Amino acid sequence: MPAVIPPPRTAALLSVQCLARDEDGERLHALLWSAGPGWRMISSAVLGGGIGERAWVLNAQVAHGYRRTDPDRHLAALAARAGVSGAGVGLMTAADVTAHAHANDGGAEAVATAGIAVRGWAASPAEGTAGCPAPGTINILVALPVALTDAALVNAVATATEAKVQALLEAGHHCSGTPTDAVVIAARSPRPGETLHAFAGPRSPWGARLARAVHQAVRAAAPALADGIPTSQAVPRLPRPALPVSRTVETGTPVASESEET
Repeated sequence: MPAVIPPPRTAALLSVQCLARDEDGERLHALLWSAGPGWRMISSAVLGGGIGERAWVLNAQVAHGYRRTDPDRHLAALAARAGVSGAGVGLMTAADVTAHAHANDGGAEAVATAGIAVRGWAASPAEGTAGCPAPGTINILVALPVALTDAALVNAVATATEAKVQALLEAGHHCSGTPTDAVVIAARSPRPGETLHAFAGPRSPWGARLARAVHQAVRAAAPALADGIPTSQAVPRLPRPALPVSRTVETGTPVASESEET
């Protein structure tokens, strides 16, 4: 019987390097993805956020109780210390990044770090706070081997967030995440004449793979609750609107307001 030759293995897109440093009296770590040229990224990160060409991603652990008010400068200095230059993305977390998880689904890859001590629901009765946010505690990095339109990049962020919430709920964490989660989606820069993928929702080909990869990575990185969901994590009850709620007909034209239902 002739031998069956398996298909060649391709190198992982997300090959991250773990770095160590001493800071604030602690031994801290960081994950570095030296992506190189040819990548377009969208991110909510404090350094290199937005949409644009990016060549590296640094996910740096910082001490609990981090108090610096210039995290972008701090991350830029850490990146320079790591030997990378040019435009990149910098993330922060108080979680132990050495406990990161990596997942691959059909060419879509995800790396997640998860610290969920301070978690809750996105829609909360509590007021938001101004100023510099604390370091994010669930950081997600995704790499896709295809080029996406700007709209598809935004769609991919939503898909990754949905998959994160699904993983947290399955792990027993009755929450939508932490107040400072961050995400990075990296897609190939388009080549001349190349058709860009216009969709990245969870039912699109690449969106579905992205969602499964993020789900697997977050599920592996976030510790599961052995005793079920604490009652303190119940869904918050939001105050009902004080003003009458307007309804809109299919044409988009507002009509007379109706009293709120009781």
